[in-house]
Amino acid sequence: MLKSIIGLTLLLIAINGYSQQTLKFDGVNDESIVNSDSITGASTITTRELSSVSESGFIEQPKSSFALLGAVVPPATAMRLSWQPNQSSDGLSMPTPILVVNGALSGPVLCLTAAIHGDELNGIEIVRRVLHGTDPEKLSGTIIGVPIVNLQGFQRSSRYLTDRRDLNRFFPGNPQGSSASRIAYSFFKEIISHCNFLVDLHTGSAHRTNLPQVRANLLQSSVAEFAQAFGVSVILHSEGSAGMLRHAAVEIGIPSVTLEAGKSMTLQEPAVQYGVKSIQTLLDRMNMLEAAQPLEAPDSIYYHSAWVRVNHGGILLGNVRLGDKINKNDVLGIVTDPITNMRSEIISPHNGRIIGMAIDQVVMPGFAGFHIGIQESEERSARFNHNKDQKVIVQHISTAPESE
Repeated sequence: MLKSIIGLTLLLIAINGYSQQTLKFDGVNDESIVNSDSITGASTITTRELSSVSESGFIEQPKSSFALLGAVVPPATAMRLSWQPNQSSDGLSMPTPILVVNGALSGPVLCLTAAIHGDELNGIEIVRRVLHGTDPEKLSGTIIGVPIVNLQGFQRSSRYLTDRRDLNRFFPGNPQGSSASRIAYSFFKEIISHCNFLVDLHTGSAHRTNLPQVRANLLQSSVAEFAQAFGVSVILHSEGSAGMLRHAAVEIGIPSVTLEAGKSMTLQEPAVQYGVKSIQTLLDRMNMLEAAQPLEAPDSIYYHSAWVRVNHGGILLGNVRLGDKINKNDVLGIVTDPITNMRSEIISPHNGRIIGMAIDQVVMPGFAGFHIGIQESEERSARFNHNKDQKVIVQHISTAPESE
């Protein structure tokens, strides 16, 4: 926790720093990364290298300078830049730090974004550790890290912008639209358009927590291949909604996924460590940076999921934990009326695994309590398997998640 607090402090200091400054990055000790099996089960599926990277001719070529936001980052250099959308109250606004590590060798441009929702802290710390733990001399390609996209929300410990809009519903934006739409347009044009790949980091919302998982549009073969390179145990098919950053990026040909881990409004060391390890695994699979102990391939790919909602208001106490495998008709939790003492069981309508859930709290009828990755029958699962070209075939669309 101390390291997490120090990391956030460094980010706040960076906000008030120069708009362009060369960074001295501290390495991340691999021994601090927890064993992935302590969070999710052992993986069994074999994942191959990303063909779009390994066949691109990037590898082992000298790196050129990288231009972004009017600055030039030389090879084998880490710099801090700043991005500031055009807003009317420029004198009251603060620039958003953009961390760039430009490697010594050529390779793809990977973008890591966090805190599009300002109260989602785990992603901020994941981006900080990855960027500050990357040695530019050993890197092939470029990593762009944006630890806090929604600085307005972060400063107020809020999911939203100051106008109460959700920034992750306005991409790719509109320069003539609302404030949220203009911010989204500026960020998409000035940052995201320079990416070859994008990882958008999130947590659960509204007092919910998520098992570490990658959400991706598996209908897109390039995105499906990208999603499996993290080694994260759970992959959930989700096309994403119009307005979401990853959805907009995929629309213009940038393979993009969401990496979910943990809950909002707090820093969770196991989730942060797992997220760092998964991105280190991704960099290894993309031939960008060698990882000492990369994660294995995913063991669960869910093409369908569903939220189980409570039917009665009261105090919710869960009977299951994240990652638990459950059967149809299992009791997931109990809601108790604090006045009448009436109890209502929440029953699972599916076989599957708990990939997201509400923490114990007071709930109202209709509240989404438990997110289940649905286990398909062997016949249905066989239809979803990879074909001989390792391309993912999807025949059933996942319901939209509550968060992201």
